[in-house]
Amino acid sequence: MPSSSSARMPSPRSVSPRYRVLLAGVFSQLLCIGVARFAYTPLLPVMQQQTWLSDAQGGWVAALNYAGYMLGALVAASIHSIRLKDSLYRLTLLLAVLSTAGMALADSFWLWASMRFVAGFSSSGAMLLASGLILHWLIQHRQRGELGIHFAGLGLGILVAALAVELMLRVPLGWQAQWWGFTALAAVLLVPAWLWMPRPAKPSEGSGHRHRQAAPPSRTFMRLMLAAYFCAGYGYVISATFIVAIVEREPLLAGAGNWAFALVGLAAAPAVMLWDLVARWMGYLGALITAMALQVVGIVLPALTDSLAGVLLSAVLYGGTFLGCVSLVLTMAGRLYPQSPARLMGRMTLAYGAAQIVAPALTGMLAEATGHYDTGLWLAGGFVALGAVLLAWLRRVDQTAQSLDAEAKVG
Repeated sequence: MPSSSSARMPSPRSVSPRYRVLLAGVFSQLLCIGVARFAYTPLLPVMQQQTWLSDAQGGWVAALNYAGYMLGALVAASIHSIRLKDSLYRLTLLLAVLSTAGMALADSFWLWASMRFVAGFSSSGAMLLASGLILHWLIQHRQRGELGIHFAGLGLGILVAALAVELMLRVPLGWQAQWWGFTALAAVLLVPAWLWMPRPAKPSEGSGHRHRQAAPPSRTFMRLMLAAYFCAGYGYVISATFIVAIVEREPLLAGAGNWAFALVGLAAAPAVMLWDLVARWMGYLGALITAMALQVVGIVLPALTDSLAGVLLSAVLYGGTFLGCVSLVLTMAGRLYPQSPARLMGRMTLAYGAAQIVAPALTGMLAEATGHYDTGLWLAGGFVALGAVLLAWLRRVDQTAQSLDAEAKVG
C-alpha cells in the first residue's frame, strides 16, 4: 500500500489505483445509465412502430423512470454510512440488469412502467452513490476531486446504446430481441463495475482527509442553486428522451435519429473533462452559466431547422453541455460536503429529478396534441435560459458561490 505522501506522486503505484476506481465508475455509468436508462431513447421509435405505444404513453413511461431516480436520490441523501452506500451501489448494479431484462418480457404498459421505475432507481447508483464513493476514495487518498472521467462513462453509454440499436436494426431484430441484447451487454458491464470499486475502509481517527469540516451552504445559495438545477433538469430530459423520435419525425431526416443520439454521446464523453478545465479557469458557476447558455441553443435548434447540419450541431451542443452541468454541480456538492458528498448530491438531484418527472409527460402530451415537439423544445430552452440567469444572480450575491469559484481556480 502506498503511503499518503506517495499517493501524491505520479508513480504507477499511485496512478493505477486512481484510474481503476474511476473506471469502475465509468462501467457503472455504462451499465446503469447507458443501458438501463438510455437504451429506451433509441428504442422508443422502434417500440412505437412495433407496439401500441403512443407519444403520451411513451412520455409517461419515461416520467416513471425519473420517479424511480428521485426515490434513489432520496435514499442516497438519507444514508450516512459509507459502507451501506457501497452495499446499495452494488444492489443498483443488479437492478440495472434485471430491469433491462424485464422490458423484454411482454408488451404491457404497467410492466414497462414498473421496469422503467426500477431502472431509474438503479441509475442513482451510478450518478450519486458511485460519485460519492469515488469522491470519498479520492479525498481519502489526497487526490484531486474531479469526476470528469467518471461521468465520461455516461456519454460513452449514450454512444453504445445508439450504435447497438442501429446495429440490431440492420440484422434486423424486433424490439424484444433488442432488449435481450441489451440485457446480455448489461451482464458483461456488471463485472468490472462491481469488482473494480473498492470496498470503503473504516475512517481512522484523526485521518488526514477529515481536516475539513462540512459547513452548510448559505440559504441563498441552496435556494437559487436548487431552482437553477431544476431548470437544467427540465432542459436535459427533453432531448435525452425524445431526440431520436424528434429526428425520425422529419421526412428529410428519417433514419438519422440513432446517429444523432450517438453524436450526443460522442460529444458528451470528452466534454465532461473539458468542463473540469473550464471550471479551473472561470470557476464552477462561470462554467455552469456558459454550459447552460450553449445548451439553450442546442435544445431549440431542431425547432428552428430541419436540416441535417442543424440537427447534428444541436446534438453536439446538447451532448457537449448537459453532462458537464451534472458533473460540475455534483463536484461542487462533493467540495461543500467532503465527508458525505452523497447527501448534498441527493438534494441537488431531487431538484433535477423533479423536473424530469414533469417534463417528459408534458412534452409527450403536447406532441400528441400538436403533432410535433417544437412547443416542448421551446419550453425546455426557456427553462434552461432561466436557470442560467439564476446562476448569474447567485454568482453576484452569494459568498458561498464566490468561495467555491475561487477554490476551483486554485485547485
